[in-house]
Formats: sequence, structure tokens, C-alpha cells
Amino acid sequence: MMRLFFFCNLLHVRFSLLILRIQVDLMQKIKNIIDSITYKIQAIVKHRQFKRILPLVLIAVVAAATFATCQPYEPIYEPELPIVEPEPEPEPEPEPEPEPEPEPEPEPEPEPEPEPEPEWEGPWHPLTGVAIEEDISHIRPLAIVIDNLRTALPQRGVSQADIIYEFLVEGSITRMLAIFQDPTDVDVIGAVRSARLYTVDIAQSYDAIFVFSGGSPGANSAIRSRSITHIVDGGGRGARIFYRDRNRRAPHNLMTSGELISRHLPDLDLRLEHEDGYERALTFVDDGTPEYGNPAMDFSIMFGPNAKTTSFTFNEETGLYYLRQYGSNYIDGNNDQQVAVTNVLILKMATSGIPGDNAGRLQITTTGTGTGYFVNGGKYIPIHWSREDNSAQFVYTLEDGSELELGRGQTYIALIRANMNVEFL
Repeated sequence: MMRLFFFCNLLHVRFSLLILRIQVDLMQKIKNIIDSITYKIQAIVKHRQFKRILPLVLIAVVAAATFATCQPYEPIYEPELPIVEPEPEPEPEPEPEPEPEPEPEPEPEPEPEPEPEPEWEGPWHPLTGVAIEEDISHIRPLAIVIDNLRTALPQRGVSQADIIYEFLVEGSITRMLAIFQDPTDVDVIGAVRSARLYTVDIAQSYDAIFVFSGGSPGANSAIRSRSITHIVDGGGRGARIFYRDRNRRAPHNLMTSGELISRHLPDLDLRLEHEDGYERALTFVDDGTPEYGNPAMDFSIMFGPNAKTTSFTFNEETGLYYLRQYGSNYIDGNNDQQVAVTNVLILKMATSGIPGDNAGRLQITTTGTGTGYFVNGGKYIPIHWSREDNSAQFVYTLEDGSELELGRGQTYIALIRANMNVEFL
């Protein structure tokens, strides 16, 4: 009996192990069946008639076990849950590789500095200081007296003069003296008018050939006594350089020209060149603006009380002073251009009437010393002028005695009464 009991327990263990090998639901059912059978067997074993039915019980147990083991194993699985693989930790973004520093572009080879142009060593224009191709400093300039009455306007050729002088003649009227180093390329020049003693002085200071039409007694006397080289309208071979403009009224219509001068001058018995050793006293620099000058953008020159005035306006772009007179621009009739200059010299000179002269002519002292102003580049400074004698050149100095340097270009020179002042703006 004990063996049977032991056998049953062993069988129970076996089936329990079998349950572990099959699907959970099926094993559980088989376990329940076995438990039920085991319970019945135990109840039967305890029954008296157990021995009678024992064979049947064994057969039933064996059959049940055989049936259970012979059934095809169909595992029933719960539906597989999707395996959620853990998201891989994102790989750390690789640190961006530092952009390679661009290789510095090779510095362009510096362009070779242009070789400085050699300083101009000449020749220089003797009256303007500008560079010229051919040396003309040995040639004597021409000094031509120009009419400046309102009825004589427009003047011709004055915009091409190297130096223009303006001065009183009689009463309140003025006249010009145009200095041309070489008038060959000038068209018409005029109107040509009569000489005064101080115009002879100025022409002589340049060793110039003096061109005029008639003259005052003092002028004619000085021309003869000083042997001034001159060309005058009034007969002779020199008259061939003059002509009368029929569109003008006499005496404001006597003209000459560069073409007539260049054609007939060589035929005249005149000294055409400076004597050996002659040197011009003027000194020029590239920029003649006075370093410590006062403003002079606009100003007017009055030649005497109630006399005619000439006005000047500085143009910063061109560096020139543009002239006005008689309330209008000072125009050259050759090219209809306003007369403009680089330098302005205002010279105060002793001026008075000539005793016994019924025409009201003046005498202006051009020798000795005096004061004045130099104007250039929008500024002016006081200056001194001097001239030793009638054959000497004008010398210009600053107040400290140093030499005045003009800017390169044309020059206008006004001779005004010594007691006249100029208002600069």
C-alpha cells in the first residue's frame, strides 16, 4: 500500500515536471486532471474493495498518461509583444571640425612705385614761370599800350598777355599795358593807344620793345633820350604791323596781331634779343599762396577817388582770379573768355597831375620804394616794391625783406594812388 502511495506521488511529480515543459494553459489542465485522478485514487485506495479494482485503475492511469503524452504538442503562445528595443542613445553629434582658416591670400606684390618724374630743369617762361619746351628767355618781350575806355571794349588779346598793367591816365579813366613774351600765337591785339611817361618806364623795366600810337610830351622825350626800342603808328616801316578795324570808331580802332608782328618785326632794324648777361628778376614757385596771408576771395581796386574800379573773384577750382570792370565781366573779344590771372600785385605809387598840362595828364613815380599787396590763392599779404632807376627792374619783397615768390601763371599789376586802400573780403 505504501508503495502504491509512493508510486502515485512519483507520478504526480513526473506530470508536474511535464507541465513545466508545455504551454501554461495545457499543463494546468493536465495538472487538474491528474490532481482529480490522484484524489480519486486516494479515495479508492482507502476503500475496502480497492484491491478488486486496482488493475482497472492502473490501466486507466497508464492509458491517461499515454494519451496525454501522445497528443501532438501544439504550444499556444500568448501573442508576442513587440520587442521594443530601447532607442539607442543618440550618438553625440561630432563636434564640427573647425573650418580651416583660409590661407591668407598672398599679398599682392606692391606695384612698383612709379619713378618720380625728374624735376623740370627748364626752360621756364621768363614772365609766367611755367615750363616751356623752347627757351625764349633771350627774346625781348613786347609791351603794348591798350585802350580801356568803355567805348573801346571789348579789348582783344589781353587774356593771352603774360602780365597786364592797369593805371590811371587822365581824370578817372585807366589804360592797360600788356606784356607779351612772344605774341606770335595771339590773334588780334588792341585797341592800341598812346603812351605816357610811366608806360615808358614799365616797358624799359622789362627791356621790352614798346608798341604804342602817339604819346605825351614826357613819353616822347623819354623814348628819344633813353633810346627806347619802339614801334609807333605814324609812318615808317613799323606802321605795317598796325591796321584799323572798320567796325570800331576812331581812335579806338587801331589794332595789331601776332601774325603781323611775327611777319614784319624781323624786317625792322631793332634789337630783338636781350643783351648778354640779362636776367629776369621775377621768381616763381608752384604754389604762391602766402603762408600767413589774410583772406582775399573778393576785392575791388579803386585807382583814385571817384575813379574807375576793377573787381576780382577767386575761383578755388581753377586757382585763378577772374576780373570784372564797368559792372560786367572783363572779356577778351578774341575768345569771349573772361580774363583771369594767378597773381595780383597792387602797387601804391605817388601820383599827381603834371604842372601846366592842360590835358590833365598824370605823373606816376615808378622809381624809389613803395608799399602794396600781393594776392594769390585766396589770400593777400603786404609787400614792398623798389626800383633803383629808370633802367632797373621792379623788385618785390615781403615785410621781413625776403624775396616775394609769385605763383606760376599770369599776373595782373595795378598802379594806384599811394593814399588808396583796398578792401579784401
